[in-house]
Amino acid sequence: QVQLVESGGGLVQAGGSLRLSCAAAGRTFSHYAMGWFRQAPGKEREFVATISRSGAFTYYADSVKGRFAISRDNAKSAVYLQMNSLKPEDTAVYYCATPDRASYSAPRYENEYGYWGQGTQVTVSS
Repeated sequence: QVQLVESGGGLVQAGGSLRLSCAAAGRTFSHYAMGWFRQAPGKEREFVATISRSGAFTYYADSVKGRFAISRDNAKSAVYLQMNSLKPEDTAVYYCATPDRASYSAPRYENEYGYWGQGTQVTVSS
């Protein structure tokens, strides 16, 4: 059974940085893309960033491009989200996710992901 556990969330002032981590277990981590999504209060969950199985391909939502960086360590079965220049509108619960199927792509749509973590809260104060 695939398990994803996020950590690293917290409260930070606007302009600050946080690094989220997601530890994966239950299958061969290096065969699957990984993604980060977020859900703000009263809003639908949205795509943040994705990384292909090798790390060769990454994609970002326009709202975080240039501020956030996704990376992975296949030896540690972990994916990270470095968040810089945080804004109050980045406040949300951040979820780590991985697709059901192995591929070489980096999916950007929520329905392409079958496994989700429990989420970690990020709050950015103004």
